[in-house]
Amino acid sequence: MKSAWIGLALSAAGLPGTAQAQQAVAFAQPISGTRLEISASGETVRVPDVAIVSAGVVTRAATARAAIQQNAARMERVRTALKRAGVADRDIQTSNISLNPDYRYVQDQAPKLTGYTASNQVNVRFRDVERTGDILDALVAEGANQINGPSLTIDKPEEAMDEARTKALAAGRARAELYARSLGMRVTRLLAVSEGGGNYPVPPPMVMMEARAQAASTKIDPGEQKVQATLSMVFELQ
Repeated sequence: MKSAWIGLALSAAGLPGTAQAQQAVAFAQPISGTRLEISASGETVRVPDVAIVSAGVVTRAATARAAIQQNAARMERVRTALKRAGVADRDIQTSNISLNPDYRYVQDQAPKLTGYTASNQVNVRFRDVERTGDILDALVAEGANQINGPSLTIDKPEEAMDEARTKALAAGRARAELYARSLGMRVTRLLAVSEGGGNYPVPPPMVMMEARAQAASTKIDPGEQKVQATLSMVFELQ
């Protein structure tokens, strides 16, 4: 009798699973033809419209107070030059402030403090790329002695990404038609589309250089940047 009850309980426990399996099969999309999976990419190009630059001031003095004061005075001139050039407050962001002791090292002797180095840097976005060189020259003239960049990028890449996506869809469809003709079949429908990734114009690492007031006029060449989208598509062929 106990074995009979156990068998009945197991049968009852298996009923929900069977019902769920039948329900999943009922919702599955039947494919009567051949399944074709394709990965396709589309790309477009844009001229960068934003330049990102890190500009800063490094000062050295015998005391920490003097190094900080000199740095603050020169950095204020740099900020004034940026605003005079039309750079908005939202496009100026402090990235680093530091104060470090300087030592002279002699063999077999204790390090000797020789002074302090103060550094203050800001990240700046120039929305008029053609003026970037002139603005950099102005910053150097006002006391900026370290400049990283520029890095060029696209301010709003979504429009370009949508164009690349459209091209990727067209490329995938054309490739599916090619396979279908080669097999003596035709494309009946698109079953699925997924975006595998995109290539936004990411600014390259900025290169640091020591700026000098005697430097020649700086010229910035924006060039072009590629924006790419990759799609995975599934077609049905018959």
